Amino acid sequence: MYKHIVSFFIVLLLALSSNARGQNYTVVISMDGFRWDYPQWYETPFIDYVASVGVESALIPSFPSKTFPNHYTLATGLYPDHHGIVANKFYDPSTGTFFSLSNMKSKYNPDYYGGEPIWLTAQKNGIKTAVFYWPGSDVGVKGQHPWFFLKYDEKPRWSFRKRVDGIVEMLNRPLSDRPRLIMAYFEQPDAYGHNSGPQSKTTRRAVEEMDALMRDLYIGIKSTHVGDSVNFIMLSDHGMTSLSPDRIIDIKKMLKPQWYEAVEGNVPANIYVKENCVDSVYECLKNVAHIRVWKKKDIPPYLHYGSNERVGEVVACPDLGWVFGNELEEWATHGFDPYYSDMHALFRAVGPDFRHVAMPHFPNVCVYPLLCRLLGIAPSENDGTPEPMEQMLNERARKRGGE
Repeated sequence: MYKHIVSFFIVLLLALSSNARGQNYTVVISMDGFRWDYPQWYETPFIDYVASVGVESALIPSFPSKTFPNHYTLATGLYPDHHGIVANKFYDPSTGTFFSLSNMKSKYNPDYYGGEPIWLTAQKNGIKTAVFYWPGSDVGVKGQHPWFFLKYDEKPRWSFRKRVDGIVEMLNRPLSDRPRLIMAYFEQPDAYGHNSGPQSKTTRRAVEEMDALMRDLYIGIKSTHVGDSVNFIMLSDHGMTSLSPDRIIDIKKMLKPQWYEAVEGNVPANIYVKENCVDSVYECLKNVAHIRVWKKKDIPPYLHYGSNERVGEVVACPDLGWVFGNELEEWATHGFDPYYSDMHALFRAVGPDFRHVAMPHFPNVCVYPLLCRLLGIAPSENDGTPEPMEQMLNERARKRGGE
């Protein structure tokens, strides 16, 4: 009996001393394709509750506003042009190979992945991390993985409910076996948005189901003995916008096959041009309605795109709601210029380090340095800025440096 009492107080003192050093826990949830304004359209009582007590904002995705590039940006704080995952599919001229999510050899090749993901930054500072399916977390970047991770392409894939239970179980582990950073990826409501559009009954149901799932997760987190020491963040990679069969542009029909090696992507398109054909491709497309087209060197600076060798020599980006192709394959998509508000993504946060504030939308490259600040560690080189975290963090957290 005496031993049990002593053990209890040792655990309690360890927990209190850890918290006194500012070592709270952080749980980050990504809900793919969750538009920033879904809570304005649909019933999301839990997300609304977090906004009422914590941080209410939205993320401006990086270009292109696609899933894989942006999740890796969230993890590294680098624009896709700087970390190297410049699209969901692209050509790498240095190796003469294509990267594709459907090609397991390329997807799991760490040579494609630059920068330092937050789980590696944390672990080199002695912090355990657990990552549930976050894109890129199952790749051996720099020869390392998170302390706990799941391989996305291994079946059966964990259900949403099992992921929730797994997160709570991690926080209930003994101190020596408990990660301080937990990240989890959920595929919805992206798929329903693609299949039926952002304003549809099925997407409404998916959004409201995700809200209920996040409520259950938060209740589970709060039920753990470290619940009051957990910073809880919900975010997304990009938004979603509707398409129409009368807004399709078949750029391949306009281009002569002898001008290019490959055209990759429907929003945007990276055009890998044959030698001495850049001007031919550019001149062919520059006056086509509903397209903005740039030579690689002339891509607008605000897009932070074009310095990487994996970007096509010519990049074409359709206007919002237009796509490249020869037929409509889905009812909605993303990938467009990030400054269209349709592309903006959810951001909510609550916990011991956050203030209650509604703040302007901010670039998603700022998430990585925010996580480093919450963990009290120095970030690796990144493209983020400190302004957003200065607005959302309370005084105690703002004073906590990364050194």
